[in-house]
Amino acid sequence: MKRWFKWIALVVLLGGAVAAWAIYSAPSKVEAPRTVAVTRGGVEETVLATGTIEASALVSVGAEVSGRIKTLNVQLGDDVKAGDVIAQIDSLNQENAVKAAQASLANVEAQMSIQEANLAQAKVSLDRAEKLNPQKLVSDADYQAAQLAVQQAEGQLKAIDAQIQQAQLSVESAQLNLDRTKIVAPSDGTVVAVLVEVGQSVNASSASPTIVKIANLDKMVVKAEISEADVPRVQPGQKVYFTILGDPDTRIDATLRAIEPAPDSIAAETTASSSTAIYYNGLFDVDNPGHKLRISMTAQVTIVLNEASNVLTIPASVLGAKHRDGSYTVDVLDPKSEKATPTKISVGLNNKVTAEVTSGLAEGDLVVTSAATGSTRGPTSGQSQTRNILTGGGPPPGAFLR
Repeated sequence: MKRWFKWIALVVLLGGAVAAWAIYSAPSKVEAPRTVAVTRGGVEETVLATGTIEASALVSVGAEVSGRIKTLNVQLGDDVKAGDVIAQIDSLNQENAVKAAQASLANVEAQMSIQEANLAQAKVSLDRAEKLNPQKLVSDADYQAAQLAVQQAEGQLKAIDAQIQQAQLSVESAQLNLDRTKIVAPSDGTVVAVLVEVGQSVNASSASPTIVKIANLDKMVVKAEISEADVPRVQPGQKVYFTILGDPDTRIDATLRAIEPAPDSIAAETTASSSTAIYYNGLFDVDNPGHKLRISMTAQVTIVLNEASNVLTIPASVLGAKHRDGSYTVDVLDPKSEKATPTKISVGLNNKVTAEVTSGLAEGDLVVTSAATGSTRGPTSGQSQTRNILTGGGPPPGAFLR
């Protein structure tokens, strides 16, 4: 029995050894490398920025006279035309001021009439004295007094004329204040803010209180914050496009109009810290039909520095290191032989995501993006050769250490 057990154990061991030899000696299956096809498309070199949408014109309409708001003729969101009456301030004080100024003017004009009569009388007395003086019928003193009376009357007449002009100015000023109790729209636009209510008193003695704000929403201005690192590459006239958070799938095109020469921080008259990021506002205009764009919306802005259309492209990730002459080497797979050949190519526009191929590849070529892999137990000499061909590299790490 012991002998039989020995023979059975020997057969089992031999069977296991044969099975292990069959498994380990079988050639490992090589997976095909992953590739990407060379295709035609467009490449853009861009600068990304975050912007704020503003109205092309925003006017604060204020009260230039003090008083109580008697009527308010607009509501938030109303469209107004230039000259439309927005609000009316109680004008009783202003009306009384106009009447008082007109009365003062009438009083001075009456004084003018009296003084004109006095001048006429002084001239008659002077004419009589001039006729009688040669005959010595009027003393020299009386003759000189008549002359002085005319001069005095003329001087008083000029003084009253100046008073009339001043009274007329007072009337005009009072009338202007009366007209200002009727607040009108200075331009076409949309009411975007109403800051008073009917019955509220406004005081214009120190500053002009704002009644409403009117904005031109037909055309908007986008202020895009451009990093100081990108500003040297950005120029007016470049193509821009943006999307808004509420509609990220709709792209709105525009043209960069200007770049502000200083950051917003200059308004604070303080020196920015070296650790503070500096941004310069890039400005561009965009039409706003239907007023879809609203004030203070956030815009995701893309500024196009360079672009190429209908060119051969590959993913920038397959390029690897650049050679000294500016070229790259990529592995191009032959679908028939399933072998990869290192190929030298030239690249034009490269935005680090997609690269323009200017030479070395044709449309439809398959560029290897990853090497083929074999069994985890280690490749045979044939498998090592296949891997090296696919990767364009040398022997596996540590091969010469064995």
